[in-house]
This record gives sequence, C-alpha cells and structure tokens, in this order.
Amino acid sequence: MAAIPAEDTCDVNCVHPEAVAAARATLPDEACVERATTFLKLVGDSTRLKILSALTSSELCVCDLAAVIGLSESATSHQLRLLRTGRVVTSRKEGRVVYYRLLDHHVTTLIANALDHARE
Repeated sequence: MAAIPAEDTCDVNCVHPEAVAAARATLPDEACVERATTFLKLVGDSTRLKILSALTSSELCVCDLAAVIGLSESATSHQLRLLRTGRVVTSRKEGRVVYYRLLDHHVTTLIANALDHARE
C-alpha cells in the first residue's frame, strides 16, 4: 500500500464541526449518488466518450457513428444501447435508419466540460 503524500493530510488532528455540518448538508441522497455514479461510469469509457463527442454537433445514424469512431456497426450499436438504457442518448427511427442524439443539455454540457478540462 502506498504512503499518503504529506500534502494530502493535516498536520494536526482537528475537526471543524461547522465545516463538517455544512459539507454534510450539501451531500446528495444515496439514490442520487448511485445514479450519478452509474452515469459517470457510462460516459467514462473511451469508446462511448468518442460517440458522445461526435453527437455534440448533431444527431447521427449508427452507420455514420461507426464510420466516425472507426468501429463496426455492431459494436457501435452495442455501445449506443448501453447509452440509451443509461439515459445518456435518445433515438428516433426514420424508415429503417435509427438516429441518435444526446438526451439533454446536461449531457451536452458535461461532455463539453470534460473535453475542455482535458485540453487544459
């Protein structure tokens, strides 16, 4: 087990009750934490992040997404199924073609912020 770096620990053992109470008051409930964790695991996969990044500009069909990210249509469809089940993307069918887009502005903002952060 690795040692904890000195800058990550306090030099004295002191608890600040007001700060602890304020921080606890901001914690989300357990169900919300579980949903957020599941969401972050979904978008934390490199293949799925590429798909989501491609969808930030416009909706795309499975064939086009597969071409953009360099995967087979089957593999792309599998990832999209996971994202749809996890409520990250939504789809619509036009004839025999299925188009995907990001579910809402929260997803769009999260993807943009994650990529901006990575570029800094």
